[in-house]
Amino acid sequence: MPKMKTKSSCKKRFKMTARGKVKAQAAGKRHGMIKRSNDFIRDARGTMVLSEPDAKLVKIFMPYNR
Repeated sequence: MPKMKTKSSCKKRFKMTARGKVKAQAAGKRHGMIKRSNDFIRDARGTMVLSEPDAKLVKIFMPYNR
């Protein structure tokens, strides 16, 4: 049986924790920082764990990272 393929876009954007949760960067920090509040920019630092419904969609495309 051939191996399933991992979606390239998912392996670039998401990481899995040891317990199988999905980590992702915060949204909205690519450009246009001048119009964002300082609170938003501060809160969007680093990575965050996705909610369970969102993580379920990502896990479909990353078959070997469960």
